[in-house]
Amino acid sequence: MLFHVNPSSGVPIYAQIETQVKNAIAAGALKLDQPLPSVRKLAAGLGINPTTAARAYQNLERDGVIATIPGGGTYVAENVPRFLKSEKLRRLQPYARQIAVEGAQLCLTDEEILKAVRDELHSLGERK
Repeated sequence: MLFHVNPSSGVPIYAQIETQVKNAIAAGALKLDQPLPSVRKLAAGLGINPTTAARAYQNLERDGVIATIPGGGTYVAENVPRFLKSEKLRRLQPYARQIAVEGAQLCLTDEEILKAVRDELHSLGERK
């Protein structure tokens, strides 16, 4: 299974799935028109409630990241949406806050936290 969840992470499971789908697309692990597991298969594979898997897929579809064809499956969307910069930053803000809080709790300096983010961005660039 391409996705994994951590029930004790404090992040809702549906949000973990959404993030992992978006990350897999950004990293090239999921490609345009590639089929995703059905809600039932995803739920069974992750050992979660199908309603939770359905919520993640509904949110991803609402955001234009995936598309569901009735009776035909769920796929990476053909036209991943293009958002205004302000909307992109608004969507990124909760993750930036989470990174900042985690880094502060680990007693890392601002530069160490920023370096970790830069390293991840660099590794994403290498995969494209």
